[in-house]
This record gives sequence, C-alpha cells and structure tokens, in this order.
Amino acid sequence: GPLRSEWHRAPANAKIVHEGQACVVKDDNISERIYTIREGDHLVLKCLVKGHPRPQVRWTKTAGSASDKFQETSIYNETLRIEGIQRVQGGRYYCKADNGVGVAAIKSIRVDVQYLDKPVLTVHQTISDVRGRFYQEKTVFLRCTVNSNPPARFIWKRGTIPIEQSKDQGVDIYEPLYTQGETEVLKLKNLRLKDFANYTCQVSVRNVCEIPDSSVTFLLTIGTTPPALRLSVNESLVVDPGKDVTLSCEVTAGLPKPTVTWSRYLNPLPRNSLVRDGTLELRSVTPADSGFYNCTAVNNVGNPAKRNVNLLVRSMGNLTFQITPDSNKDSESIQMGRDLKLSCHVDAEPQDKVNYTWYQNAVLIYNSDSLIVLHSDPDMAPGTSSLEIVDMKFRDQATYSCVASFPGSTVPELRVDINITQNSVTPPILTVPEGGQEVSVREGGTTDLVCLVDGKPRPPVLWSRADKDLTMPTGEWAVETRDGRLRLTNVTRDLMGAYRCQTAPYNGLNVKPRQAQVQLNVQYAPVLDPVFQDVRSPNYQFVTLRCIIQKSNPPHMASIQWTRNGEPLTSLTPNPQENPQLKFKLDPSNNGTYKCRVNNGVGSSTCTFNISSRPYNAEFYFDTPNPIRNLKGNNFSYNLQWTQREPVATDRIIGYWVNVRNRNQMNLFSKQIDKEPVKGGLMSYILTDLKIPLSYEIRLAPITTYSTGDYDDEFISSPHHVCGFEDKHICGFSQDRGDNFDWTRQNHLTQNPKRSSNTGPEMDRSGTKEGCYMYIEASSPRVPGDTARLLSPLYNVNAARGPNGSGRLPYCISFFYHMKGKQTGEVKSIASVDTKVWSLIGNQGPDWNQAHIIVNPSGPFQVVFQAIRGSGYEGDIAIDDVSVTKGKCKQENSVSNTGMYVTILL
Repeated sequence: GPLRSEWHRAPANAKIVHEGQACVVKDDNISERIYTIREGDHLVLKCLVKGHPRPQVRWTKTAGSASDKFQETSIYNETLRIEGIQRVQGGRYYCKADNGVGVAAIKSIRVDVQYLDKPVLTVHQTISDVRGRFYQEKTVFLRCTVNSNPPARFIWKRGTIPIEQSKDQGVDIYEPLYTQGETEVLKLKNLRLKDFANYTCQVSVRNVCEIPDSSVTFLLTIGTTPPALRLSVNESLVVDPGKDVTLSCEVTAGLPKPTVTWSRYLNPLPRNSLVRDGTLELRSVTPADSGFYNCTAVNNVGNPAKRNVNLLVRSMGNLTFQITPDSNKDSESIQMGRDLKLSCHVDAEPQDKVNYTWYQNAVLIYNSDSLIVLHSDPDMAPGTSSLEIVDMKFRDQATYSCVASFPGSTVPELRVDINITQNSVTPPILTVPEGGQEVSVREGGTTDLVCLVDGKPRPPVLWSRADKDLTMPTGEWAVETRDGRLRLTNVTRDLMGAYRCQTAPYNGLNVKPRQAQVQLNVQYAPVLDPVFQDVRSPNYQFVTLRCIIQKSNPPHMASIQWTRNGEPLTSLTPNPQENPQLKFKLDPSNNGTYKCRVNNGVGSSTCTFNISSRPYNAEFYFDTPNPIRNLKGNNFSYNLQWTQREPVATDRIIGYWVNVRNRNQMNLFSKQIDKEPVKGGLMSYILTDLKIPLSYEIRLAPITTYSTGDYDDEFISSPHHVCGFEDKHICGFSQDRGDNFDWTRQNHLTQNPKRSSNTGPEMDRSGTKEGCYMYIEASSPRVPGDTARLLSPLYNVNAARGPNGSGRLPYCISFFYHMKGKQTGEVKSIASVDTKVWSLIGNQGPDWNQAHIIVNPSGPFQVVFQAIRGSGYEGDIAIDDVSVTKGKCKQENSVSNTGMYVTILL
C-alpha cells in the first residue's frame, strides 16, 4: 500500500519578542517578561508563532493595576505597534495563537511605562495670632508632589545645600499617609531667620530609561503670603447679546506674585475670548457664551484664591400660548358665564427677568374683578404669565395680546395675538385619513405618515414612537409638525412599528390631547442563509442544499428558482411557503455552482452553493528545520512536506501531482506521487537535481479517481540564490501585514509617470528596462514615520558550526539599494533580537549601491527590510538582487553611516 507518515498536524505555540525602544527587558520571579519603556517612545512587540496549519494571532491587553479600568483591544496582527506610548497604555499584553489544533497558545508580557513629571511645590502654614513679623514663630510646611513611575526619590535643598533631618533640629521630613510615595513634606518648625531662603525639591527616578532628574524652587521670605482677589463685577452679570464684556480679577495680596487664570465651568472659553493680565474680554457675546466663569489666582502658597461670575446673555426663543377653559367645570369649550384662562410662555435667558404685558383690543389690561393678570402662574411651567377671565361676559370676547420683553434691553420683544369668541375657539379634532392607519414602504424609500388636525386655533401635532424606548429617526423623542404630516426618508427596517400622533397643549386649547396611531410597515427582500457555501462530497452520494429564509417582509414568497451554472432547473417546483431545499445525487456531470433565488415581490436574494467532488487543497508544512540539503557539485535537494485538508470529505485521494517550474515559468517536470493521506498526517517527498543558485516554484495538487484538486504553490531557493524580483512570487518574499504600507514590485515600464521627480531609480540594478526591483513611494498618502516591511523566506541552514568546529558558520547577506532624494528616510531590517547589523539614512545619490553583511545565525533565519518614510515626498527607496550565501562576504561593506537598519530574524 501507499507510504504513510506518522507525523501529525502540530498545535500552535508562541513567544513574544520585542523591537523598538525598550530600556530593559527582564524576567521576574514568576518567569514573566517585563518590558520597560520610557513614555513617548515607540513600543513594538512581535508574536513569533509556530504550528501547522499556520496559526491566527490576536493581541489583547488588561489594565496594569487594580485602580485602572479593565481595557481590552483586539489586534489581529503578529506585530503590535504603539507609536508614542503613554502611561495609561502600560499593562499586561497577551498574544494568543490558535490554529484549531489542541489548545490555543497564549504568551504574555508586562509593559512598564516609566515617566517623571515636573514636581509641584506648595507652601502651607499654621494658623495663629502672631504679632510682629508675618512668619516669625510660625510653622511652615513645604509640600512637594510628583507623578512618576517608578516612585521618585525626593531631595530637599536649602540654597544649594541638601537638608539632612538628622543634622537640623528645626526641620522634619516625612511622607504623608495615603500618598503612595507621590508626596513628601518638609516641615520648618518655629521659623528661624536662616529658614528664609530658596528651597528646592528635586525628584529622581535614578536615571531609569535615561529619564533625568526634575526640580522646582521656591523662595520663602518674611512677606510670603497666599493670594487674594477682588472681582470687578457682581457675581451675577446680565448683558444684551452683541455686547463686549470685560471681567477683571485684581490681585490684592500674594507673594510670590500670583498667576491668574480664567476658565469656564464644563465648557472651554469662547473662541472670541482674550485673557490678558487677569482680565477676560469677551467680544460680541451670544447666548451660547452664557455660563459660569471662574477666576483663579495661584502662587503655590496656601489655597488658591477663586472668584466666580454667572454670565447671562439675554435671549428669547419661541413664544407659545394656551387657552384653558373652565377646569373646575371640566369644560373643553368657551361658554358664557364660565371662567377662562389665557397663558403665555417664552423660553428666555434669564427666565425670571422676562416682563409680560397683556392687552385687550390693544388696550393695556389692569387687574380688575373680571380680568386678573398673574405674572408667574403657579399652575404652569416656571416663567409663564396668565390672564384669568372671570365669569366671561359678551364684552370679554376680544383680541388679547401677550407681549414678552426685557425692560431696558435691546433684545426685541415678542408678541402673540389670541382671538377669543365662541366661534373662533373650538376643541381640536384629530383623524387619520381612510386607508392611512397602515403605511407600507420599501426599504430605502420615502413615505409620509398623516394625522389630519382641525380646531380653532389649530394646534401643532407631535409625533413619537408608540414604543417609549425608541426615538424618532432624528434621535429626538418627539417631532413637531404644523400640518400633521411626518415625512420619513431613506426608511430602514429598524423604523418599522407604531407611531403616535397627538395634539400639542400649546398654541391652542389646553385640553386633554387627541391621539391616534399609524403603523409603518417596511418591506424588504428576504434574508437568506447561507449567502455562500462550499460543499464537497464524494461522487454518487446524495447532497442536500438548504436555503433558509431567516426573515422577510412580506413573508409570502412570490417565486423560488434554482439554477445550476446559470441554467434553470425546470424540473423543480418547490413550495414557495417553505424553506427551499434541493436534493440530488452528485456525479461528475453535475458539479458546479447552484443558486437558489428567492423573491417576495419586493426584492430577491440568493443562496449560492459551490458543489464539487474535487478534493480540498494540500497545505504545505512550514516548520521543518532543515528541508534543504546541499549535494555534490551545484546540486541540492528539498524535502517537500504537506498535510491534506479534510482528506475523506470527497472521493478517495490516490496521490498527488507535483509540478516544478524554474524562475522563467518553464516546467522542469511533473510527476504523480502515489500517496494516500491520513487526516492530520504529514507527508513528504524529496525533490532532487535542483541547481544552485536557481530558485523554483513547486505546485502540488491532490488526485482522486474522478478529478484533480486546486494547486497549492510554494517558492524555494537555495541559500546561494540571488533574488532580482523578476517573477510575480518575488522569490518567496512577503509583505508584513503589521506595517503601514507595502513595497511595490515594478520596473522602468511600469513606473508611475506622475511619481516625484529627482527621486527613485530609472531602471533595475542591471540597467535593463524590463528588470524589476522592489520600491516604496514616499508621496501622499504617506506621512513621515510610515513604515513598509518586506520579509524574506525562511533561510534554513544546516551547519551550526564553521570549519573545524570554529564557532557558528557565517553567512553573507548581500543586496543593492537605491536611495535618491533630499528627504530620503530610513531602510532597516528588524529582528527578534536587538542586533543592528546594518543601517543607512539620507540621500545616497543617483546610483545603485551594494551592501554586504556577515551574520552568524544559530539556526533558521529571516531578513526583514524596513523602509521608513522621511520628512518629505522626495525620498523613495528601492532594493534589488538580494542574496544569502554561505561563508564570509568577499567584498567589504562600504557603508559606514547609520539610519537604514538591517538585522536578522531568528
């Protein structure tokens, strides 16, 4: 029988390595890695994963301490990158690798962000009745506070001399309770003359991460006093819109001279404001500038001095009215001999400063037995004025006017006229037009919901959702319409449901509101599952395809149609009211694409099934340590290894086609290998007679009795291969998914004609127009600091030691680079180790230059080229003819300056 391997699919495993600007990386006593970094530096963590199939990688993070809220972010890249890390981003980062085999691999690393702020020094004193000089015989406390990680060490100095508590009985240095090492106090007991001096609080984190010390100095004198303020205006200030407002805070005491600042409660200061020497100037104020303004004086002595101003800019909004029939008689209409109340309200700022005036037929109303004016009606909303008409007579039928104004202000007055007669005031009537109780509209369309309203005066209509938990499409809870028509545009199915219309109590009779409901029915095409499904099955077995109708409006299906490869299957007449399904026996003649198209009269949706007896593709195994073996002469062999995805899903796999091509896409040979797979089993085949330094594309496809599966391809090269990027597979190089943008393969013929002038190569390293190279374009949308990374294949080395056991065997990495442009950035290769082996930055002229680098790998390794966009668009970078050869480089590396980094990834 066929040979079978005893290898199995490998579960994932992972480890975290660091790149970027670490201060130190160490293991603590529970074997967890701790990555220390300075605030503002760049964090780069890489999750190195192994396993087959290739694992998926996800990064998550938890907070660094119990006081922080739990945080989690999910990043699906092998590289986690944080530019300019901040202190809140410290914590434990987890890398999870999962390939569906066994238990997912999880590794963690703790990121410790270190920082030191500038300390704040405040001076406090005991309170007592002291005669004579201000500070004599008083106790003064100098309190120094700082935020830092790790906790800072405090050093106190009087002048330039450090203060030692053990040598000075007049001082006491201590840490207050509950300050967690962030505060230290210098206590000066019963002040002496020598205590009047300069005091310096110096804080230090002992130069961790090269963070320098920070300090603050305070001069203590006999005249040292806390700040005091005097405000130029009253604490409440009312002004007209359009006026200029000046608010001044005068410092009346304080030494050192206090610093005065202005702020606004909850909101920033207005854009048109100007702060100068404790004075706040507001130009052409508007109602939006109203609010509480705070003036604060600080000199770090005692408590800050504060003053507040409540600025009110006069404004008046909508003026509304209400007509209330005699509520004692439960009336809804005007009747002679009954009481009647007219109410008037304006949304104003300040509300309590509004003056309401009532007129009857343009004549000012004074209080009498039959007409009573209430300037603030206790039965209404605050700021409402009412006119009560007692025991209404025919003479009381008139036009009443309510005028709202700010006396002495430039704000224009507002007026509303209300005509009161038995015929001019009638209760409202709300109706829904015939057939309008339910409105249907297609999703994405426009429709009107209509509630007709009548009455004198005709009140507005308020629309809201009948479900109180839902808002209107505008996000508001209610929408006012004058004519009762509510227009809805771009309707979605989320808007389906009942809508309530009701008469508003303002601008009409203040009676029980009239209500009605309109049902909105949103029609949409069927929602089906699955949208697409790949179905594999052995031949001559029954296959059942199910297209599930998850939801639809209307639910009644107008038609259901099955097709195969675009041709209708007319023999099928499924019941439109059931979930359609198709059952048939698969054979070599009816493989193909099956579609079920479902229509409900509004629209149609499709379930698509790709039905095949073709086997799934093979998956190359990538964890083999040494698949390449050098043979005599210029030959090498390659141990090709793979597993078969779902080998029993289709007909029995009897072997594999192996096809080998050279870099010119010429077939060298095709061969059938008689191997039957076992689920999870690892198969292998040794390719021989491969030539150094040529590279090859290997294509592999499973074979069954009836068909051949899709080809999977892999690019291999010997360690002596020179990659000129001529083939579309770019010699097995790949783009890093975690960078900002990609390298581009191009030649002279495919260059962008609009690319930046005076930058980039004209042709490849060999000087031919057809020759290709890898290239990054620095123009927009690229910004300074953007990176592009190109990963080489994994170079598998056999010998770990050189001749006669002398150390590790050296390898030479050689490549050509082109860096032309006055704003050229960096190129670098990044590694899992912090070994920088080559670097270059800046303009290198119009020619291709070659670099040679010697490395001594301990095992399989990768080269990663990273280009960093410089300060401008004139700085493109290209590489060509990359080779890795065994032994030392024959040429010396001519590059000596730094900026373009090359390291190896082990």
